[in-house]
Amino acid sequence: MTDGPETQASAGRYDASYAKYMDHTVLKPETTRETVKRFCDEAKEYGFASVCINPTHVVYVAEQLKGTGVKTCCVIGFPLGANTSFIKSLEAMEAVKNGAEEVDMVINIGALKDQNYTLVYEDIKAVVDAAHPKAIVKVIIETSALTDEEKVIACELVKRAKADFVKTSTGFGSGGATVDDVRLMKRTVGDACLVKASTGINDRATTDKMLAAGAVRMGTSKGILIVKDEKPAKDAPVVY
Repeated sequence: MTDGPETQASAGRYDASYAKYMDHTVLKPETTRETVKRFCDEAKEYGFASVCINPTHVVYVAEQLKGTGVKTCCVIGFPLGANTSFIKSLEAMEAVKNGAEEVDMVINIGALKDQNYTLVYEDIKAVVDAAHPKAIVKVIIETSALTDEEKVIACELVKRAKADFVKTSTGFGSGGATVDDVRLMKRTVGDACLVKASTGINDRATTDKMLAAGAVRMGTSKGILIVKDEKPAKDAPVVY
């Protein structure tokens, strides 16, 4: 991966081959419009896959990214996944109407742990039906809250619901993506859907490990550091 073409940006030289894997992510509740604009500008400059934001910012972000090739990505049922399926489907429909081209939903984690797999499946399917075909759906299973057996079951339900991606984490749970989890998820879903690794991906070395394990998207606020192969400052604020 490190042999990709280098491109000159205003911030300096960087490896453009990594940019396509990055969902430039800003989801903190205190996020301001100024911060959202900065993330949009950065995503356009570096050619990231998407800007991932909360629903309240979708209209603004879609306008900022129009015609650039950078997608507008909106989270659904975030971060707890505890909304009803009806509310999640409405969120997805509104997000797509407002310009979202990708939606990242959170499963009903408690229902999965209760072994209420019908509810979990129907919850995912409601969002898939609301978003397709205009937007792709990534399903967050919150791996840090699950056993390996539950991770496999969640991935099987994501496949069955015909979502486009299964995703590790919200960034608001007790942990983030691990290489072992990404490898397990990829092994479970095979070619039926793709894998997104999220949270804790702050440098090039970690990104390379996630790519090797099978992830093709990274949810991170550190995309610029990754494409430039720089280390985050020890006192750098965590945005995602």
